[in-house]
Amino acid sequence: MKKVLRIREGVKIREAKVKELEQLPFNPANVNMMAELIQALIPIGLRYVKEVLEQEVNAIAGQRYEHEGGVGPDRWGKQWGSVYLRDQKLPIQIPRVRDRRCRREIRLKAYEQLQAPQNGDEGVLKRILGGLSCRDYRACAEAVPEAFGLSSSTISRRYIRVSEKQLKRLCERSLEGYEFVALILDGKSFGTDEMLIALGVTIEGKKIPLGFVQTGTENERVGRQFLEQLLERGLRVDRGLLCVLDGSRGLRKAVYETFGNKALIQRCQWHKRENVLSYLPKSMQSGMRKKLQAAYQEPTYEKAKERLLKIRKDLQLINQSAVNSLDEGLEETLTLHRLGVFQELGISFKTTNCIESLMSLVGQKTDKVDYWKNSDQKHRWLASALMEIEPSLRKVKGCRFLPQLRRVLQAEAEKVTPTQETVKAAA
Repeated sequence: MKKVLRIREGVKIREAKVKELEQLPFNPANVNMMAELIQALIPIGLRYVKEVLEQEVNAIAGQRYEHEGGVGPDRWGKQWGSVYLRDQKLPIQIPRVRDRRCRREIRLKAYEQLQAPQNGDEGVLKRILGGLSCRDYRACAEAVPEAFGLSSSTISRRYIRVSEKQLKRLCERSLEGYEFVALILDGKSFGTDEMLIALGVTIEGKKIPLGFVQTGTENERVGRQFLEQLLERGLRVDRGLLCVLDGSRGLRKAVYETFGNKALIQRCQWHKRENVLSYLPKSMQSGMRKKLQAAYQEPTYEKAKERLLKIRKDLQLINQSAVNSLDEGLEETLTLHRLGVFQELGISFKTTNCIESLMSLVGQKTDKVDYWKNSDQKHRWLASALMEIEPSLRKVKGCRFLPQLRRVLQAEAEKVTPTQETVKAAA
């Protein structure tokens, strides 16, 4: 008996709160915080929902107290239910309609539609990627008057649903409508795995995440299959493509085997410099770093190559391993110099900074995950982060010179066969 009384008491309290919300006046002059705005809009939304439901009931059962003695649909009291206003779940009393002839209840179409969140999954996606955990979502929902606190499992299911859509959208969207002049490849760690990410740069300078592949290391086989998938999705390389890499031999070989002489590789000058310095004692690293930096900053291919060869000669007296590191892929670090566009586009393509900044933005949304349950979770989170970040990516610096890069790349691509040195470097 006490339990029944407690239930009735709870119902009365809820009815009083909902009635209070429905009568809450909206005064824009008093709204100065987001929470206050939400609190003011919810009762207005509830009133509108109540009107919509009442209109449908009138259409089915006629106006209240207008009985004609028939045996068709008739009002049948009310019951408690819930509706969504955006992604906030709110309690409301739902009018019931019953068909006496068929002895069944008639479902209200408006109520069925209001039981599903409108764009709510996208709101959950933004909040979760923004740092709100599934466990904290309940407390945030309860901060809104009369909103149901959504459980962590409910939020998790909704996030999985919308992140699956983001993953499919990223991995299946066609690349045929884009004209890419540059492709930047690099990997990001997710637990014990590596995610190899491809970032394309259009001729207008816009950055477009093209996709990713999960791999243990940046090896040639995985890289080649990944690039072939991009070609199947519509990536064009017939007019030439500049591929910016950090120095991975596997990716380098994958690029040459997949794209052939249609692609030119620009090795990251920062990675090359740091690789060489890693062989030297710390007391010599600062001075050698300045020399290498000054050499790469030379505007022409001839001057840059001359200074690098002078540095190589100095290194021969100090550390042969550092010399070998400098020799490996040296020409590919000077690709922009050789094409004559270093001064115009070196700031954007001499290093992998474009994709490194993307990795940093992705990390802000994914690094808070301490434990990755499975591969599907990694794929969904990464795809959601990339799609969320894409609209905010800025154009590359010097984008007005990209048509010039297109012309020199096309001239290189029209050559009959790659040189023997290129084939040897790819092997």
